[in-house]
Amino acid sequence: MSRTSTNGTADAVRTAQALWPSLLAPSDHGRPDLCAVSAEGVRVRFADGRELLDGSSGLWNTNIGYGNRAIARAAAEALTDASYLSVFRYENTYARRAADELVELAGAEHYGRVLFSTSGGAANDLVMKLARQYHALRGEGRRKIVVGLRGGYHGLTFGGFALTGDDLGQQVYGVDQRLVRHVTPNDPAELVTLLARQGAQIAAVVVEPVLGSGAVPLTDDYLATLLALREEHGFLLVADEVATGFCRTGDFFATERWPARPDLLIASKGLTNGTSAAAAVLASRQVAGVFDEADAVLSHGETQAGTPVTCATILATLAEMRRLDAVGLSHRLSALLDERLAALAASHDLVTGSTGAGCFRSIRLRTPDGEPFPQAEVPALVAAVRAAGAIVHPGVHGVQLFPALTYTEADLDELLGCVRTGLDAVTPAALAGSAR
Repeated sequence: MSRTSTNGTADAVRTAQALWPSLLAPSDHGRPDLCAVSAEGVRVRFADGRELLDGSSGLWNTNIGYGNRAIARAAAEALTDASYLSVFRYENTYARRAADELVELAGAEHYGRVLFSTSGGAANDLVMKLARQYHALRGEGRRKIVVGLRGGYHGLTFGGFALTGDDLGQQVYGVDQRLVRHVTPNDPAELVTLLARQGAQIAAVVVEPVLGSGAVPLTDDYLATLLALREEHGFLLVADEVATGFCRTGDFFATERWPARPDLLIASKGLTNGTSAAAAVLASRQVAGVFDEADAVLSHGETQAGTPVTCATILATLAEMRRLDAVGLSHRLSALLDERLAALAASHDLVTGSTGAGCFRSIRLRTPDGEPFPQAEVPALVAAVRAAGAIVHPGVHGVQLFPALTYTEADLDELLGCVRTGLDAVTPAALAGSAR
């Protein structure tokens, strides 16, 4: 039987299924227009027969597009030659090579070791444990508090969920946040106050260089304060580059432009161009040295972390990004985004402007009376843009864009055209009803 979707259109017949998809209401399960069947380049095909331009790089993952043959060949060879090998009480040569490459890429003068994980959320769990044990090994076992930013996103595993700065139901699920604090991003005074009060108990401060929820970059003043407070109070500074890494904001890592490097760096998503369930935590030489000196074992392990196929796809992704000059592609596309988004803001009444950095942007919207675009209407806007032919991600009072670095200028114009069509489909009457 057919159903009526949230944007008022009739969908094709839904099919009964066993799959329970993530973050999708049961009333939307089984919809063919939400079931992807294949992808190539920057386009995704769905079970209803439509092919859509992907404006979100598969959730920040496919930075160099879908279907890269070199990465696929590397995965196939690793699966044939090594199948499964672990880094759980063992090592494997694939993981050794991938770790060496990542350290060299990020800066071997600062980083010394790499721990592999399977997702950004699991890597955040790992980091919280690592930071607490680091301080315990140095005789500061009281340091257990981990600080995150309001509006920050660090995953939905129990540790990462506790650190995530939006209310996404943590209390419903019994997530323990007693050893977590949150402060307002880009508000140095609030961070100074917290450190003055609890600095001796804080193990780490975890930040995204650009907050994923609203595409809000950390300001230079905030970074300067954060780095000065690290020197004063001795906490570990963690950069969650799950979304910003691998040329998403220009350089391979956003933290390359920081005045000083973080103690721990988390990478995922673009790490394998989305082809493997993979994450990596890069530890500074100083942090790793404390564990080496004590010959201490970190109690963390994941069955599928650092496997041959994962590490082969990491190595192939890095090679392909160099071959394609991903840094150059990112800077070129970022300049085009600057131009196109400024033109959209100047020509559309609902658009107030954009936030973000590089190829990581959020379009901010308002109602005809000048109020922020209702958050409850964002899903309908995303659906309207999809109906026009493109996939975009919901944002704060608007939508987010993170196109693949391999976008052509024509692709970008097509994406912004779909966004404009979606905006035009949002009627003042619907917005007025939402406000009431």
